[in-house]
Amino acid sequence: MAQSSKKLMITLTVMSGAIISALDTSIVNVALPYMRGNLGASVEEIAWVSTSYILANVIIMPIIGLLSARYGRKNFYLVSVVLFTITSMLCGIAWDLNSMIFFRVLQGLGGGALIPVSQAILRENYPPEQQGLAMGIFGLGVVMGPAFGPTLGGWLTDHFSWPWIFFINLPIGILSILLTLKYVEDPPYLERKKERWDMAGLLFMVVGLGSLQLMLEEGQTKDWFASDYIKILAVSAVVGLALFIWRELTAEKPAVNIRLLKDRTFCTGTFLGGVLGISLFASLFLLPLFLQQLLGYPAFDSGLAMMPRSIAMAFFMPVVGRLYTIVGARALIGAGLAINAFSFWELSTLSLDIGYWDIFFPQVWQGFGFGAIFVALSTVTLSTVEKSKMTDASGLYNVVRQVFGSVGIALSATFLTRYETVYHSFLVEKITAVNDTAQNLLSGLGGMYFSSGYDADRASMMSMQAVNGLVTRQGAMMAFNHVFLLVALLFLISLPLVLLLKNEKKPSASGQVHVD
Repeated sequence: MAQSSKKLMITLTVMSGAIISALDTSIVNVALPYMRGNLGASVEEIAWVSTSYILANVIIMPIIGLLSARYGRKNFYLVSVVLFTITSMLCGIAWDLNSMIFFRVLQGLGGGALIPVSQAILRENYPPEQQGLAMGIFGLGVVMGPAFGPTLGGWLTDHFSWPWIFFINLPIGILSILLTLKYVEDPPYLERKKERWDMAGLLFMVVGLGSLQLMLEEGQTKDWFASDYIKILAVSAVVGLALFIWRELTAEKPAVNIRLLKDRTFCTGTFLGGVLGISLFASLFLLPLFLQQLLGYPAFDSGLAMMPRSIAMAFFMPVVGRLYTIVGARALIGAGLAINAFSFWELSTLSLDIGYWDIFFPQVWQGFGFGAIFVALSTVTLSTVEKSKMTDASGLYNVVRQVFGSVGIALSATFLTRYETVYHSFLVEKITAVNDTAQNLLSGLGGMYFSSGYDADRASMMSMQAVNGLVTRQGAMMAFNHVFLLVALLFLISLPLVLLLKNEKKPSASGQVHVD
């Protein structure tokens, strides 16, 4: 088979696995109310269907290098695809909440390995001058999967039933299994190691990352540190992660190679990947909530309203792959951060009277911004890593983005709730007897209800409730504006970090990359 044809088939192989894994981080969310009724679960209990998958993702990602070295990367990837595909079917036929959560954990263990291993395989199969193109293709699946998930999940749930959000993985998973058997091979540098595992490091990692992820997922619903459960999780996370870092830096054969973070470019790029995770997941959480709660969009329509960002990313990512070799990583990432800061600032100026185009253009800017950052950052972050350590590095890079994404959702939900209370109180203070506008509104509403047949006391109470509803919506609008502004500031604060990255330029004819 010609080299170009083989490269195409390997790309198709690994991207099929990466797409279904990324899709399942968000496709479930819109179906949770329907699943709750069928599985007989409370609101808090059904949230574990989403939490369990992400938790398993976070735990498996850092150790994919260890597992690949022990069993062979092809074997590990193949088992991951098979596990993900089989458990997708089992999730669709789950008979109660416990079975669903158990299958979702197994699905998360399989799916969590697919994205980092796919990234490592893609990098190895593209020459230096096409690394930006490879990461552009990779980004299409990893970034757009969560973006399209709610829309696809809503459509499947409305037109079929919620099990189909899992069954849709089966044909893609089977195709990926067949392609993996034929086209994926272990790299020549991979040494199969049968040495003993660092069990202490693995234990500390599971306790630390698991507790941190649970704290982020459960914190808002349990009022954070007002809950003893959250306090215990916080202590477990701090102690577990501290012991994990100590163990991995001192162990002769660590389970997770965190020494890779000593590389300035890799460390800076991984942190900026975390910033990308915070903002991407925060916006995926905030925008549907804003559209549905304040503007009254149905779930499916809110998903459609968010499509411009996904389409812009799909259009721009391959272009960024070409631009990478011309303008370098710093220019693209810096421009992406600035564009996203501007787009979130635009969102922070919205009001309750906006139309479709007021949402459309900020999302188009975000599509360009996220596309530029993701492609250039994924390429430059791993550019200084040795090929033999590529799988370890990809696992670390992706788990940081995933954990920071959970941080983004948790902080967004917390800030939104608190600012809603703050702004509601602020607006209520402005509505006093000496406020002519408010007084006229109350009098007009009271007169309208009185003329409709209600007695004076009932009409007065109903007018107060109506005004309180208006104040609540306006306070929520101001809270959304405030949180969007915080995301914009996060992008601006991150801009100077771009200077710490290596700046790749166009490769020479020999394939060597010039570096500033």
